[in-house]
Amino acid sequence: MNVKRMAAVARKEFIHVLRDPRALGISLVLPLVLLLLFGYALTLDVDRVPLAVWDQSNTPHSRELVSRFEGSRYFALKERAGSYHDVEAGLDHGRTMMALVIPREFGQRVAANQATQVQILADGSDANTTTLALGYAQAIVQGYSQGIVLEQARRLTGRTPTPALELRARAWFNTDMESRIFIVPGLIAVIIMLISAVLTSLTVAREWETGTMEQLISTPVRGPELILGKLAPYFTVGVLDLILSVLAGRYLFDVPLRGSLLLLSLMSLIYLVGALCMGILISTLAKGQLLASQMAFTTTFLPAFLLSGFMFDIENMPRILRFVTYLVPARYYIAILRGLYLKGMGLSELWLECLLLTAFGALMMTLAIRAFRKRLE
Repeated sequence: MNVKRMAAVARKEFIHVLRDPRALGISLVLPLVLLLLFGYALTLDVDRVPLAVWDQSNTPHSRELVSRFEGSRYFALKERAGSYHDVEAGLDHGRTMMALVIPREFGQRVAANQATQVQILADGSDANTTTLALGYAQAIVQGYSQGIVLEQARRLTGRTPTPALELRARAWFNTDMESRIFIVPGLIAVIIMLISAVLTSLTVAREWETGTMEQLISTPVRGPELILGKLAPYFTVGVLDLILSVLAGRYLFDVPLRGSLLLLSLMSLIYLVGALCMGILISTLAKGQLLASQMAFTTTFLPAFLLSGFMFDIENMPRILRFVTYLVPARYYIAILRGLYLKGMGLSELWLECLLLTAFGALMMTLAIRAFRKRLE
């Protein structure tokens, strides 16, 4: 391999990138824009569920129950209904997602130490959100009920009884249970894969469309030299995108890095090289910029978003899709990122993911060089 010839190709590609400041600006700004949009708009937290209340009892007991819903960060009281028609209208028009209906005899039965019921109506269109919200509502009602039982026991015995079983929960790694701490590291992997593959997917295809490929074929530049030379400017842009993404995650979203910065940097560079070589491979096979960009989006962004564990738990997928996820490199990179960011893991825990990610980078580079050699022959 001749370093001078490779440097000449890299210089030519750098000049081409710098001559298009709009594309360069987009390649640097777009990752930050995507990170801001997804980071702030995409959330798995179920907070402030819009709630309607129809309190037919209107007693101190019913008002105390309603106050517990109002005091919870999981619910936001939006309407006070006066009939089932009002409750149904709020759910139908989307003003509320849940409704608490307290029967007329609620206060009387609670005061008389008799069992009673309340009704929860929920919009089940979004099954996951509704399931979580129902769980929050059930916890509030159970807490209220337990308080009544303890008060009754205190009145009868003169002392507050000790519960037979007390649950003390503690969340590790993400103690505040904020979804952005979980989403942002995975989002970095999706953005880097998309930007890198899309940028390089146009390089060789552009040479075919502009008619300069014949000139490259007639030069003494070899396939590996041409591939590595063309990768150089986009590798630089990708590193800048990676740095911007990591800094945004740390200082905009307050996502701390608990693991090794060196391991993060090394695995990120390997992932970046693999994504760039994947784009080169697509560009070599497609021969057209439009087809290449479409292929890059389909084979990089969609699998990284849907099949990497970024948004959806892989274990909940059908068996055939679980096997497909092993072919998605973002799966391993996201596992590394979350292990480093959330749990402070090291190479001893993440060695398998690091090995598979390295194999992906080596495979993509080999395929890109071989595919381009076939075009030169």
